Amino acid sequence: MTTTHYAAPSGRMQRGFNDLVRWLSARGIGLAGARTLTVVGRKSGTPQTTPVNPLVIDGRTYLISPRGNTQWSRNLRVAGVATIGHGRRTDEFRATEIADDAKIALLRPYLRRWGWEVASYLPAKVSHTSTDAELAAVAPAVPVFELVSVGGGAR
Repeated sequence: MTTTHYAAPSGRMQRGFNDLVRWLSARGIGLAGARTLTVVGRKSGTPQTTPVNPLVIDGRTYLISPRGNTQWSRNLRVAGVATIGHGRRTDEFRATEIADDAKIALLRPYLRRWGWEVASYLPAKVSHTSTDAELAAVAPAVPVFELVSVGGGAR
């Protein structure tokens, strides 16, 4: 499922926006549901934190990487565990990568909720109204993980 697509944040505006979302989430203010993902770096061995938009469907939590094979998705693939934070609350999760054919059912609601923010990062123009075939075409380039809680959250 590894892909070469990666839309890196570019320019001060995008990096500044990511920093702002990370700062707000760390203080319990989730801009459009944003949270902070902390995962141990696969090379550095140190915790790396980035803003993410967890998607909850039928009580199950998913992380979708619209920018493609990002540093956080590579780190999560290797580490297999991460924490999601919001303010002082953190929850630890075990991550399992989702197969490409199962991604369509997740990409549609993700794009319905956050398409305004993330659609431009995808390798092709798609939206929540795209056909299954159009979503299937981008699925291999978009890492998706299911997160399963490994215990109660810390406060």
